[in-house]
Amino acid sequence: MSSHAHTMNHSKTKGGTPALLALAISAFGIGTTEFVPVGLLSSIADDLSISITLAGLLISGYAVGVAIGAPVLTALTSKMSRKSLLMSLMILFIVGNSVSALSTSFGLLLVARFITAFSHGIFFSIGSTIAADLVPAHKRASAIAFMFTGLTVATVTGVPLGTFIGQAFGWRATFWGVALLGVIGIIASSILVPKNLKEAPPAKFSEQLKILRNGKLLLAFAITALGYGGTFVAFTYLTPLLESVTGFSSKWVSIILLVYGIAVAIGNVVGGKASDRNPLKALFWMFILQAVILVGLTFAAPFKIAGLIAIFLMGLFAFMNVPGLQMLVVDLAEKYVPSAVNVASALNIAAFNVGIAIGSFVGGLIVDGIGLIHTPWIGAIMVAGAVLLTAWLRKLEQ
Repeated sequence: MSSHAHTMNHSKTKGGTPALLALAISAFGIGTTEFVPVGLLSSIADDLSISITLAGLLISGYAVGVAIGAPVLTALTSKMSRKSLLMSLMILFIVGNSVSALSTSFGLLLVARFITAFSHGIFFSIGSTIAADLVPAHKRASAIAFMFTGLTVATVTGVPLGTFIGQAFGWRATFWGVALLGVIGIIASSILVPKNLKEAPPAKFSEQLKILRNGKLLLAFAITALGYGGTFVAFTYLTPLLESVTGFSSKWVSIILLVYGIAVAIGNVVGGKASDRNPLKALFWMFILQAVILVGLTFAAPFKIAGLIAIFLMGLFAFMNVPGLQMLVVDLAEKYVPSAVNVASALNIAAFNVGIAIGSFVGGLIVDGIGLIHTPWIGAIMVAGAVLLTAWLRKLEQ
């Protein structure tokens, strides 16, 4: 990561790096919120006496909120100053997590998650464009990757730490902790993010439609949803998989999530570097490897060592595609609908989350229907779909 930090220092605007840091801190809080129920799924299900599949809705329901919130709110708030918008989103985030912590019924918890998710989608869509504006053109992918480092670090430390706190003090304590992260994020942003950010040209609804009429961009969104979402068929139910298939005790879960997170971090940095030059080619190979690993996990899951290796590899490839996918969409948008790059970026965040929602929903059906062990290979089928679509898009773009 330090190499990222160094390249940041020669940015074209004063305050590039500190501002990116503030974005990364907020991204950390937001990323922790999205995935922290993965480690707590069993305990929330027990506490609210619901099935594990219903608890899985805390992830797919959240993802649906992000997917709806990103494009809709990006359009509605295009006149607002970027910085005030950033601050309002963090307030929504803090409120949503506090309500989650206080909720006594699954219904209220689900609604609170859904509301929190609204701040998430638009945060990453405007965050990506703010990050890209803070640095010279050739560093854009790295700047976006740096902001997404917050998301990565969340998967590395936030989620396992949240799981650990949840096991020690109950799952509500975890949500209070995340609300506190939001408070830190809002303070950092208020101090470090410059006021005079380049205002986005207002995104008209007609611009959004232009994007939806562009076949190549639609293809890119589909690749994002399938390629990124495939992992979530298995990842959403990783805790019950580890406990009942592999046979680890619940104490081990947060340690394993930490190992998974470290793999994610490595994958994210590698993915950013690999995608700087030719995102499409890089993505094609990443997805192939990812599908192979998911199939492998199906066979490795019953065995502790083999299972851990497979889960580490799954983490390595699960998020490796994120910088490339964001980059691909921004590139395509700049080429075909330059007036709506912001919206395209928001729609891609929506696509990531449609992927998560489909993945975790499908995972839930499989867990209920044929059993936990089948989640990885069915996820691989989703990723294989992304391989085919990526090949198709490469052909079109040549």
